[in-house]
Amino acid sequence: MTPLRPTGPNLVLREVEPEDTGDLLAIYGDPEATRHLSFEPRTREQVDAIIARSIDSAHATPRTEYCLAVTRRGEHRLIGFSRLATEPQQAATIGFALHPAAWGNGLGTETVHLLCALGFDGLGLHRIWAARAPLNAASARTLLRAGMTEDGRIRDHVFVHGAWRGSITYSILEHEWEPIGGLVTDGAAESDRGPGPAR
Repeated sequence: MTPLRPTGPNLVLREVEPEDTGDLLAIYGDPEATRHLSFEPRTREQVDAIIARSIDSAHATPRTEYCLAVTRRGEHRLIGFSRLATEPQQAATIGFALHPAAWGNGLGTETVHLLCALGFDGLGLHRIWAARAPLNAASARTLLRAGMTEDGRIRDHVFVHGAWRGSITYSILEHEWEPIGGLVTDGAAESDRGPGPAR
């Protein structure tokens, strides 16, 4: 496994470690942080399983899932959790969650840019897409600021909090993405690259 560290002006994405459990629980176990996510607050045991699965996925060949800790540049502590899962036809879906203390200062937009850098520059993808809860207006602003385009709605996409909920989807193509200054995609192995051209 070649460790991944996509780096931006303020953030770094790094591989998940067992020691991240407590910091991830502070996000995934928080009702406010998970209010618009596709699941209800997680227990410590569930977060332990997520961490273990994330570490296992980093050693898969071929690797199809990139679960990465979001950290502030120059610091190691996890302040968010991000995921890119590849799909056929040089595509991937992305998602992320940040600790509420990190909300409101553009770090979500930078996280999306880092995931796009990984997908487009690191893996040679053609299309990246994401989904948000219809009531999550902050996520809509984040995805649009990162250059994504709203595609439409998936009806009754997830069952959460005892009810079915739809999702609003967004996507961006490789030629549409304009990286912000200071982005570096580091550590993406050549063996991880898709069949298409890397930018």
